[in-house]
Amino acid sequence: MSINLSILFIILGCAIVTFIPRIIPFIVIRNIKLPKIVVKWLSYIPICIFAALIVDSFIIDDESLLSIDWSVLAAIIPTLIVAIWTKSLAVTVIVGIVCMATVRFLF
Repeated sequence: MSINLSILFIILGCAIVTFIPRIIPFIVIRNIKLPKIVVKWLSYIPICIFAALIVDSFIIDDESLLSIDWSVLAAIIPTLIVAIWTKSLAVTVIVGIVCMATVRFLF
C-alpha cells in the first residue's frame, strides 16, 4: 500500500484544523478565573450535547409521522443509567459506544 503525499498532507491539515479550536480555548482560559455563573453555565454543556445526540438518534421523522427507533432506545437506557450513576463523561461515552455496537451487532 502506497501513501500519496498530498493525501497525507490533507489528513495532517484536517487534524491540525480540528485540533486547534479544541485546544486553544483551554490554553487561553487555563490562567483566567471565570465567574461562578459562567462555570455553572458550562457545567450544563455535556448534558445538552448528550440530549441533542439522543434526540437526533432515536426520533425518526417519516414524512408527517414521528416514530422511535427502539433499537437505539435499547442502547440509550443503559447509557443513561451509567451516566446518572457515575457522572463521568468518559465512562458514559464508552458504555454508550459498547451498547450501540452491541445493538447494531444483534439487530
